Amino acid sequence: MALPVRTQVSYWGIAAAVFIVLLWFLGDVLLPFVLGGAVAYFLDPVADRLERAGMSRAMATGTITVAAVLIFVILALAVVPALVRQTNQLVDVAPQLFRNLQAFLVEKFPSVMVEGNPMRETLAAVGDTIKERGAALLNTALTSAASLINILMLFVIVPVVAVYMLLDWDRMVARVDKLLPRDHAPVIRRLFRDIDATLAGFIRGMGSVCLILGVYYAVALWAVGLNFGLVVGVIAGMLTFIPYVGAIVGGALAIGLALFQFWGDWIWIAAVAGIFFFGQFLEGNFLTPKLVGNSVGLHPVWLIFALSVFGSLFGFIGMLVAVPLAAALGVVARFLIDQYTDSRLYRGTTEEGER
Repeated sequence: MALPVRTQVSYWGIAAAVFIVLLWFLGDVLLPFVLGGAVAYFLDPVADRLERAGMSRAMATGTITVAAVLIFVILALAVVPALVRQTNQLVDVAPQLFRNLQAFLVEKFPSVMVEGNPMRETLAAVGDTIKERGAALLNTALTSAASLINILMLFVIVPVVAVYMLLDWDRMVARVDKLLPRDHAPVIRRLFRDIDATLAGFIRGMGSVCLILGVYYAVALWAVGLNFGLVVGVIAGMLTFIPYVGAIVGGALAIGLALFQFWGDWIWIAAVAGIFFFGQFLEGNFLTPKLVGNSVGLHPVWLIFALSVFGSLFGFIGMLVAVPLAAALGVVARFLIDQYTDSRLYRGTTEEGER
């Protein structure tokens, strides 16, 4: 005999409370395991495709691991040092850029930039803050022994966890399926299929879009000779998962830097703007329809809200689990709405009388 609904709700509520408590107290410990699981989930379709091509699961995992190591070595040797160097340079030169902006505004709009004007004081304060806070943040992140140890641990633990989880992914899914309560297994399977479709569309799809656009912006801005183009490209690519935000923030930053660097040479300024217009055209017409599709089910406002809430409650680990939890909650909410619209609470006795 099935357990009463109230008892089942109590059990699931206790399980959810335990999960939240563990996330709260073990956030830093869980970080490499969450990252490793995310990497394994991202690469599982690649391993499945290699298996269909005739490889064993172990051989497919080994092939993916070797390819990942090669890509990591290339990035570590060629890209990461340049990215760190440009970030430091951008932080150092930010006050000068703001002073140049002040001089430009004084020349073009003298009435706005008179001594004591709030805009002038704000620009000066922003420039000084970026230099002081940004340099202090980078210093802390790069020189703190604890931070270096944590980063090294991530580089060691995350790949190991990802390889083991990728190797045993199908067995783990089958094992979890056997543990589902038999009365509710079909509904839970359907919900998890919907969650997987949402996550596959968003994490795998949008992750691929962010990677492609980040590489495109970085290479294109470097090709036109824009200072700090690599940093701007990475920022624009990372923010692409929120529609239009990546292009707006990256475009504004790139065009602002181009105005200072190429002032008077309008062809290069137009080239920088054209890079972002073409990137948006490429994303909207080819990348997003092909890699993400039209039925992701994660509204940008809901995504920003989830990132803000989980980030403020659980820190960085909360931001990592925000997207999958937001997708899961969205699927469960749509399921509950469907159940509600099919219930007598919604239909009442009016429809029965009309029938």
